[in-house]
Amino acid sequence: MSVLLTLLGYLALGAAAGTMAGLFGVGGGLIIVPALVFAFDLQGVHPSVALHLAIGTSLATILVTGASSAWAHYQRGSVRREWFLALLPGLVLGAIAGVFVAGALSGGLLGTLFGVFVVLVALRLSLGVGPRAGRAAPGPLAMGLAGAVIGGVSALFGIGGGTLCVPWLSRCGASMTQAVGTSAACGLPIALFGALTFIAVGWHHPSLPVGATGFVMWPAFLGIVLASVPFARLGVRLAHVLSARVLRLAFAALLLVVGLRFLF
Repeated sequence: MSVLLTLLGYLALGAAAGTMAGLFGVGGGLIIVPALVFAFDLQGVHPSVALHLAIGTSLATILVTGASSAWAHYQRGSVRREWFLALLPGLVLGAIAGVFVAGALSGGLLGTLFGVFVVLVALRLSLGVGPRAGRAAPGPLAMGLAGAVIGGVSALFGIGGGTLCVPWLSRCGASMTQAVGTSAACGLPIALFGALTFIAVGWHHPSLPVGATGFVMWPAFLGIVLASVPFARLGVRLAHVLSARVLRLAFAALLLVVGLRFLF
């Protein structure tokens, strides 16, 4: 594939990821990772590093695309600062550990785990299972452990953390606005430390393609970042026009197909 055609493909991926993120109200990682694996396969990237490269690149893009969302939530007062600080040490340590776990796994096993995770998310969406509201936040130890789990799983699969963080914060007594806003803030340290650790773990890997530093592919990062932010606004507009139930079921069906593809 030519350089121009490859960059256009990444821009198209960023546009699709941004639109779906705005349309379905989720971070782009669940879309970006499988799409990048497909794109890397077309480019002839070695299968042993394709998924690791996709996850690391996804985390790098989330750091940029999620920053504007987190700042907007912070300005609106929907970020619970004390909860974010309680979760922060666990988020950082968990993200670093999650990357080392990913680095120790083969591409095939990591793909299987990713497929299981995506199928579980799809089933939760299709059944309409929402987070249970709680009344009081747990102590610092429980928050730290929760942060470690959220950070570890999110970095392992290249997602921003909202899939796990929003339900946890809702159980801690946060309103949905506070849960989403604080979760957006939590996604930044996950993405930052996850991406940096993926760069370190993949440094000078013999199978890396041109344009990669460790397990981050910079041409893909650039194309996705440039297109995803403006197209996310388009997705938000579409979300206000279309049926919420239809959107949820459509996204669940898409994730189910993606998850089964990784499994089989």
